[in-house]
Amino acid sequence: MGEAAQSPGTPTARPRRLRRAAALIAGASLFAGLLQVHAAPAAYATTAGTGSRTAQVSLESMDPVTPAKDGTITVDGTVTNTGRATITHAEAGLRVSSSSPLTSRSAISSAAARTGTTGDDGSLITEHTAKLADIPSGTSSPFSLKVPVSALELGADGVYQLGVTLNGQTADEAYNHVLGIQRTFLPWYAKGEAKPTQFTFLWPLADRPHLAVRSDTDDQQSPIFLDDDLAADLAPGGRLQQLVELGRTLPITWVVDPDLLATVDFMTRSYRVLGPDGDIAHTTPGTGTENAKQWLNDLKSATAGHEVVSLPFGDTDIASIAHHGKDVPATLGHLKTATDLGVRTVDTILGLEPTANVAWPAEGAVDPSIVDVATAGGADNVIARSDSFGETGSLDYTPTSARPISGGTTAVVTDAVLSKAFAGDMTRASTAALAVQEFLSQTLMITMQAPTKQRSIVVAPQRMPTASQAQEMARGISAVGHSPWAQTISFDAATKAPADPAANHKVPGTSAYPDYLRKQEISTSAFQDIQRTQGQLNGFTVILSRKDRVTVPFTAAVLRSMSNAWRGDPGGAALFRNSIGSYLTDLMGSVHILDKTNLTLSGRSATIPVTVKNELGQAVTGLELRLTSSAQIRLDVGDPQPVTVEGGHTRSLKFPTKAGANGLAQVTAQLYTKDGVKYGDPISFNVKVTSITDTVMLVIAGGLLLLALAGVKMYNQRKRKAAAGAGGTDADGDDDGDAAGDGDDGTDGADGADGTGGADGVEESDGADRAEAGQPGDPAPDTAPENTDPSPPGEKVDR
Repeated sequence: MGEAAQSPGTPTARPRRLRRAAALIAGASLFAGLLQVHAAPAAYATTAGTGSRTAQVSLESMDPVTPAKDGTITVDGTVTNTGRATITHAEAGLRVSSSSPLTSRSAISSAAARTGTTGDDGSLITEHTAKLADIPSGTSSPFSLKVPVSALELGADGVYQLGVTLNGQTADEAYNHVLGIQRTFLPWYAKGEAKPTQFTFLWPLADRPHLAVRSDTDDQQSPIFLDDDLAADLAPGGRLQQLVELGRTLPITWVVDPDLLATVDFMTRSYRVLGPDGDIAHTTPGTGTENAKQWLNDLKSATAGHEVVSLPFGDTDIASIAHHGKDVPATLGHLKTATDLGVRTVDTILGLEPTANVAWPAEGAVDPSIVDVATAGGADNVIARSDSFGETGSLDYTPTSARPISGGTTAVVTDAVLSKAFAGDMTRASTAALAVQEFLSQTLMITMQAPTKQRSIVVAPQRMPTASQAQEMARGISAVGHSPWAQTISFDAATKAPADPAANHKVPGTSAYPDYLRKQEISTSAFQDIQRTQGQLNGFTVILSRKDRVTVPFTAAVLRSMSNAWRGDPGGAALFRNSIGSYLTDLMGSVHILDKTNLTLSGRSATIPVTVKNELGQAVTGLELRLTSSAQIRLDVGDPQPVTVEGGHTRSLKFPTKAGANGLAQVTAQLYTKDGVKYGDPISFNVKVTSITDTVMLVIAGGLLLLALAGVKMYNQRKRKAAAGAGGTDADGDDDGDAAGDGDDGTDGADGADGTGGADGVEESDGADRAEAGQPGDPAPDTAPENTDPSPPGEKVDR
């Protein structure tokens, strides 16, 4: 970050400080004489050495954070004796480092990091100290200082270093000296001649994924949650409740993960929570319904009329996509889907149109590939951070955040120091008070770096601040918003602010990307898992009559699996991805072919029934069932048949078959989608063909024998009749009658032979009829869900 070109103010003569200096000189002369009588430790010098670390000084509040000329500063805190000896003659007081303000932002950071006392800490304001009782080792004592602003003798506008110190004595160091110090900073803006800096404060509403892809099996198909942690976060005092409550009165731009809105919206109705270790069989009722309703109502009220930036649905980790996922097919398409879904979700739930052309990579770290992915996803503005983007020139001031880079894209370079100001433990009052003072002081220092040059600065805090962090963020933002050296503007206005030509406009190279962030990213193998799941989903939905009932929850779940929230939790991310894939496999397996036992086929033709079961809650269509025979010459199983099955039903399809020879054939049944892609697992069963049986052969042979015998008999009869005619006998009538009778018999025999052939045909036809009627154990063409038993052993297709 650039530093100030000059001191924000000019030192002025101070009669009072001159009197103090003279007193110190005189005291030093007296002290030099005393050294000849009794040698005192060197710790009595301005640099207190180890003595200044005997006590810990905690500054718990400063009121006001920005003093008026004629006002009074109240400093409250606590001192703790960390040494082994009791502290006596204890006295808390305030020190001002000098009569001129600090000259740069780095000077603030350096002063905050120093330990021990130095000459730069200035002299004690002796007229306004607080006397304390003796402090035994390991104990603490509170203090309160009330110091008139006039006693601080502040000069030019700017940031001043204050030191809160504890003076006292111990048994080993029996003289008055500094035992502990805590530094803080005081913004002083009395003249107010600088152009105010424009600040944009982003206020993030995001959380990790909580919603499972599965839903309950009840009539309402209640959503199932991975846990019920959101119930506490939405309750009064919870993290998310505090963010909304505090944000409603602040000059901020809301930055929302639409997945959080969708998840809370699900909570406003009945929902279930997985059992221990993700037990799907023992879910429990969710407890956050009322809190969810209240929170959404409060959020709608707080955001009404304000700018809301919508992140991609699920807060997509675009850095992981850039480094590991962009070459995996369809991954970039997920980012575009997430952007569009995010806009629709915010519009539906909050009733407003959000700003959606924004990408926010983790911690604002960027490189060219991240910018390319963000642009491909529809982002015109990429939120970067100054500790990643950096300055390559010799700027001595903090430049405007908006930096046009390439292709119409703007890098919005947020201020790293301000953005990370409240990232620590804000549950301790001492830490929180110091954070607020330094945050406020940094904003004034930015203005005083170039008081005639107005700039626009964006602040983007951590994605998921705790409740205590949010509270201190709110204090800092509120103080800046009411300060005379600052103005607040929207994010949209910040992106359009005139860019500083002297600022860096070049995206840092890939090598500059932080290693610790790269180690947190979603791996290439994880993106490949996501791709496989998406491919299975695409193949499944083509058979559904109500595709949205599957595509909506699974699309959302896939987007959640690519969230920034999984950084630092690779195990949790893997479990979440696996749960999506396993549930999809379960759903796809709900449409399947029932197992079938071996069959015996007697007769030249018959039908084979195959049953498809649909355990889904909706109809499936567009499937085709195909039978294939391992011996097509021996057994022809017919043509494929279309499959449509209502939800919760089975469907039996009849395949006409023709037997060409005896023997064993293996038949395989397989479902296919309309695109010719195999669906589900095949089933196989054996068919024993006995179409040309010994009995049939005997019947045919018998028929032929009867025909032959009839022919022989007719020949003999005609021969005898001819012989009788030649002899003039009168047996002609008898012979004729016999011939007639024989002719009748012969006719009967012929008829019988024809009947034998006809019986063969009838038996084949009857066998086919009985096969059409179905075999024992085969379900009716459309049965209730409970009729799922496979065909019984030894199922036989009779003639």
